[in-house]
Amino acid sequence: MTTAPSRSDRRISPVFLGIAAVMAATGWAVWTGFAADARIAVFLFVTSAWIVSLCLHEYAHARTALHSGDISIGAKGYLTLNPLKYTHALLSIVLPVLFVIMGGIGLPGGAVFIERGRIRGRWRHSLISAAGPLTNVLFAVVCTAPFWLDALDGVPVVFRFALAFLALLQVTAAILNFLPVPGLDGYGVIEPWLSRKFRAQVEPFAPFGLIAVFGILFIPEVNRAFFDGIDAILSGLGISDLETYCGQNLYRFWTARNELCQSFVN
Repeated sequence: MTTAPSRSDRRISPVFLGIAAVMAATGWAVWTGFAADARIAVFLFVTSAWIVSLCLHEYAHARTALHSGDISIGAKGYLTLNPLKYTHALLSIVLPVLFVIMGGIGLPGGAVFIERGRIRGRWRHSLISAAGPLTNVLFAVVCTAPFWLDALDGVPVVFRFALAFLALLQVTAAILNFLPVPGLDGYGVIEPWLSRKFRAQVEPFAPFGLIAVFGILFIPEVNRAFFDGIDAILSGLGISDLETYCGQNLYRFWTARNELCQSFVN
């Protein structure tokens, strides 16, 4: 018999605390210029912050499911924020990080396993699916706040660039997650409202939804239109495409330094 989560089931994992500590330490190094190589510090800061956001994304799914009736969540370890407890750690953490490294895009990862049969009500099912990408929206709001609040006085330029790139990742993750594609959270939001016959027909394609999105984004015209839209959103929030570009250039420390970006840093 499954019981409600115990206190130990809710205890934050040392793994997550370690990742958060790396984020804090490297964020401080980027801010103060303490690191011998600012680009490596930016890489570690953005990567660890991205992993923290992935953990919070999955935690939001799990926590919402718990309050919606799935008390099995605690025993699975999902409430500890430990990324190693996810159903597919490779999909949830490793692949999203690789996507950032390769293309600078915040693709969503795998999902926690939720026992949907324990949950009653279509609205609850939709909310569980929406909780994850809404976390990315909240993370994006935090990252962009200094820009749209015009509170950048005293913020080091390297940290500003890193924050701009991190904001881009969160915005892309939120948008892609909300796509109504089988296997993504956006489809999970609308799925409870679809007919049983339609859901049965679509279900076999769910494992390939993320792969399909990734493949479509490789089409130059689609990629260009997508990132033009992202740039427009970030511009509305006070972040220029130059700032996100320089943030990505700093992040990709293994590539050549951009002279224009470097002129702001020096």
